[in-house]
Amino acid sequence: MQRRNVLRAAVVGTGSVAFGFTMTRSSFAAYPVQTGPSPYGPLQSADANGVLLPQGFSSRVVARSSQTVPGTSYTWHGAPDGGACFADGDGWIYTSNSELPSGNGGVSSLRFDSTGTVVDAYRTLSGTRSNCAGGATPWNTWISCEEVDRGYVYETDPFGVDAAVQRPAMGRFKHEAAACDAERGVVYLTEDVSDGAFYRFKPTTWGNLASGQLQVLTESGGALTWKNVPDPDGSPTATRYQVANTKRFNGGEGCYYADGVCFFTTKGDNRVWAYDAVNHTIAIAYDDNLTSSAPLTGVDNITGATAGGDLFVAEDGGNMEICIITPDDIVAPFLRLSGHGSSEICGPAFNPAGDRLYFSSQRGTTGSSSGGMTFEVTGPFRAL
Repeated sequence: MQRRNVLRAAVVGTGSVAFGFTMTRSSFAAYPVQTGPSPYGPLQSADANGVLLPQGFSSRVVARSSQTVPGTSYTWHGAPDGGACFADGDGWIYTSNSELPSGNGGVSSLRFDSTGTVVDAYRTLSGTRSNCAGGATPWNTWISCEEVDRGYVYETDPFGVDAAVQRPAMGRFKHEAAACDAERGVVYLTEDVSDGAFYRFKPTTWGNLASGQLQVLTESGGALTWKNVPDPDGSPTATRYQVANTKRFNGGEGCYYADGVCFFTTKGDNRVWAYDAVNHTIAIAYDDNLTSSAPLTGVDNITGATAGGDLFVAEDGGNMEICIITPDDIVAPFLRLSGHGSSEICGPAFNPAGDRLYFSSQRGTTGSSSGGMTFEVTGPFRAL
């Protein structure tokens, strides 16, 4: 208790950072979310796929790295990472990054029909480096981010029709994830370094990422301000060092926007942040140092339920869980993988109907990027 109080005083003392979390902007709780019972109940024994789920839920493996996707002729990529779902007629598409290095990365897609059967799989981006996370756009493209120094952002077509396009105006740095805020016409971007920044990109024309202004979040005298990055190319000076008073974040990871709030994670301190874009404030929604019996460590990718306000946060390490954070400030495990101790959970995303959750174990049970596994979970997901 004493440690939590000291940390709370230290952070609140900056003036711009508050503690608390809700999916609405009207108020914040007094503390970060706390451990409590999951709305789905306790985890049951591992199923045949090694997945521990609440009662009423089931899993299946829809793709395995280095193996042909069942029902197609396509070999699924290695090291699956960030992902998202897109509506496709009566069915949907799950698109997934490949975090393979040295020009072996890229993006692939799985196409499902209305019954959930995989009917196609294909490549949408090739020849890139360590495509880690990214984000979906309102105009149904996938932003794929390179997690390397002076990495690029690529805009890809999940449907496999249009060629992928490099988007240098969005900055060259160690990219992680992206989240679109159509209300303000910006794309938020995280940076995976220990003294990283939190960015937003303002396209010249919303819906076209070819040109625009890269900005970085700064803090001075307790006030937050977005300031232009003079040289988005990041050479010779890295983008995070170009603007005075840039606010630092320890290892930016996943990013998700909903209802005026951009949630993003930092793995260096196991936190989930909530940037209130309307009131221009930032809060710590979750901190494992400030949460009793904290279940969530190694915070990584983040997504939200299609209906309601639940967040789902994947672990890179920890207990290999996806944890749920509810609007009433409870954090609890939603699922756990057994036998995947040398892997990480990546790419959680719901299908458009919100009744199927997709994610990957990047290295599966083998600990190798060639052993990645992509899962689907179905069950009675709640609509709040």
